[in-house]
Amino acid sequence: MNTTRIIVIAKEPIPGFAKTRLIPALGADAAAALADRLLQHALSQALAADLGPVELCVAPHRDAAYWQQYLQNGNVTLTQQAEGDLGVRMMRAAEQGLRHGCPVMLIGTDCPGLNARRLRALAEALSRHDACLCPVSDGGYALLGLHQAHPLLFTDMPWSTPDVARLTRERLQQLNWRWAECEPLWDVDEPNDLIRLRAGYPELAEYPELAGEPS
Repeated sequence: MNTTRIIVIAKEPIPGFAKTRLIPALGADAAAALADRLLQHALSQALAADLGPVELCVAPHRDAAYWQQYLQNGNVTLTQQAEGDLGVRMMRAAEQGLRHGCPVMLIGTDCPGLNARRLRALAEALSRHDACLCPVSDGGYALLGLHQAHPLLFTDMPWSTPDVARLTRERLQQLNWRWAECEPLWDVDEPNDLIRLRAGYPELAEYPELAGEPS
């Protein structure tokens, strides 16, 4: 399989900064702790996929002490997210990653089902298409794979709404690009998602802060 660069778009799990929509159910500290576990899970799956370089594109500060743990074994690179909305940050990350001469797959940290097997399957599909997409049940997507970065895919997009995947497909059609998709997965954004997390991924959810039902 051809080399594919996986770029993990990640926030430092700081209380009040990460997983803020879960704060009403968990509190700021526990929401940040869950964000940390989800990030570690996403990174472990990206490395296990063994597709090529793995990059953490991080916010708010690349030089924060938290990120240094991921540099110790030398198999992850750290880059700084650009200033701007999610579209600007993803566009800049894609452009930067593509300069290394291989396709990129941008992923978040909120979708535990985006495992190494699915990453490999999507990379294989990307080798035969212009783009690939992993939709999620709330109408967004957990992965976007590209051979080139086009502003149409990132500009004036209503991020964090149910329209993101649909509009992305429409814009891929406008570009006359061929793309592949995997089956829809789900991500961990809202309090009700914690129930599915406990049921499907107990290794991520067997912690005291998730012991009660989300309110």
